[in-house]
Amino acid sequence: MKPTRDGCGEALLDLGRKDSRIVVLSADLTESVRANVFKARFPERFFSFGISEQDMMSAAAGFALEGKIPFACTFAVFASGRAWDQIRTSLAYMNLNVNIIGSHGGITVGPDGATHQALEDITLMRVLPNMSVVVPCDYYQAKKAVEAAAYYPGPVYLRFTRNKVPFLTSEDDVFELGKAQIMRDGSDITLVASGQIVHLALKAADILKEEKISARVINLHTIKPLDRNTLLKAAEDTGAILSIEEHQIFGGMGSAIAEFISENRPVLLKLMGIRDRFGRSGESDILLEAFGLTSEYIVKEAKELLKKKKH
Repeated sequence: MKPTRDGCGEALLDLGRKDSRIVVLSADLTESVRANVFKARFPERFFSFGISEQDMMSAAAGFALEGKIPFACTFAVFASGRAWDQIRTSLAYMNLNVNIIGSHGGITVGPDGATHQALEDITLMRVLPNMSVVVPCDYYQAKKAVEAAAYYPGPVYLRFTRNKVPFLTSEDDVFELGKAQIMRDGSDITLVASGQIVHLALKAADILKEEKISARVINLHTIKPLDRNTLLKAAEDTGAILSIEEHQIFGGMGSAIAEFISENRPVLLKLMGIRDRFGRSGESDILLEAFGLTSEYIVKEAKELLKKKKH
């Protein structure tokens, strides 16, 4: 088990070795976001802005205009909230190749509490034209996502975890930005998850299998651009979709799925996530339980959805 932010740090170092255009910008939280490994190896291409996230995003735009490939790193709550105007105007509007590293996403930031738990960041980034949004499920996928984002056109927002998550992929797995990953096939219901919630969805699928319920599990690591083909096929094959995310249900991954499915292949759909609440301090496992985001809760919601499907 490793935090996805560790994969991000390793990928930045690898990119720095291969491409002299890579520059890393940090807003005070260099070690926390794992940008310190790049800083140690390439100090001349590392720039610290202190607690000045807005300046960092504006500078990242300048680097991109000069042909560099910048990665701007801070906590997800500060990247998406405090610097939103600069991201909107200087990055998204100008469609610049700037990569935003949003670490410590979701309630599993834990003891840092509500002010530091980014539960709205995906909504804030997804709504921006030209912006891509990626939430990798584990260490290896985080590495691949950062490497892919470096050369993907336009701005990219990447969300990472503070806490350790299980290995679900390997170094040999193919990662394609914008292409969802089917982790398990199934015919009765589709579970769609992103980030560390993917491993909980897989556990839920195991429990459902014991009860003769076949659950397809999709790792929707790219929330924008949405993999429409994979979602459309899941809707047609299973007739029921349960989305699970460590984020507000308003405007997040579930909303993106609902927007597409309702217009193209309406099926039974339920959104699981944070329901119009702020986070709170506590250990990760306790918070997942408190906010109804454990594998047991996923099983419960899946069964309720299947009851509606039968009627």
